[in-house]
Amino acid sequence: MRSDASGSTLSVIICCYTMDRWHDLVEAVHEVERQAGGSAQVLVCVDHNDTLFRRASAALPRATVVENTHQQGLSGARNSAVEQASGDVLVFLDDDAAPTEGWLDALLEPFADADVAAVGGAATPAWPTRRPGWFPGEFDWVVGCSYLGLPVKRTQVRNVMGCNMAFRREVFEAGLRFSPAVGRNGNDSGGCEETELCIQLRRRWPESAVVFEPGAVVRHRVPPSRCSWAYFARRCYAEGLSKARVSALVGPEDALSSEWDYTRRTLPRGLVRGLRDAVTGEVRGLARSAAIVAGLSLTSAGYARGRYVG
Repeated sequence: MRSDASGSTLSVIICCYTMDRWHDLVEAVHEVERQAGGSAQVLVCVDHNDTLFRRASAALPRATVVENTHQQGLSGARNSAVEQASGDVLVFLDDDAAPTEGWLDALLEPFADADVAAVGGAATPAWPTRRPGWFPGEFDWVVGCSYLGLPVKRTQVRNVMGCNMAFRREVFEAGLRFSPAVGRNGNDSGGCEETELCIQLRRRWPESAVVFEPGAVVRHRVPPSRCSWAYFARRCYAEGLSKARVSALVGPEDALSSEWDYTRRTLPRGLVRGLRDAVTGEVRGLARSAAIVAGLSLTSAGYARGRYVG
């Protein structure tokens, strides 16, 4: 895949499904419009919610509001929006992700390299009050955010993060889509549709690059319901199930290539850090170490359940 990035047009896709995030959605749309300076097509795709569709259509006149015409869920909504998108580059932003200053320019800049097919940005958690003391930074992916262990400078990666990513149009013109076999549906805890897509992309175009750009930052809102041990456990187990589904689609070697490194390097460092903190008087460090052990165990259990039990 090689195409000139100069003069590229842009479509920004924001999928939504619930009225509970209405104010987040409006803020995201307005900030995208501001940073794009009116030059981007802003697509809001509503996932099977007639009330939300009517309200968005009336309240967001400069955006193109469409409905998910495919299977309910995030993958179906994204695929529906792709079919309506006119840009040379398609940006995907979660409805509860607030772009920071300079986000859009930073996300698009790597496309100046014609070999770059996809770019993903960073996400920092916007906690409802303050970060729970027991919550390890190595598991910020649980709340849809960048986690300790990710690169700190622009780097080629296996996959981008779904809340903040962009793809060249050619990826979708070639027939690739977000798989409905993986991905989130409403409030469930599934995911990994962007992982599967990026793996398929690299298989189709081995010379192409998938890039992480840490300078393209969004603040991803974390609701109180996701600050509990119960959600942490549920999300870790669901991640294991999702990885099992991706393994069934692309094989375990590709599906788990990044996870092996994360398990061997990032998690042991976090475990030691938490124990060290506890020894020096920061008792919550012990809770963070316990959360790392529990999170890995639950994710592994979910993977085993999905991969070997069905």
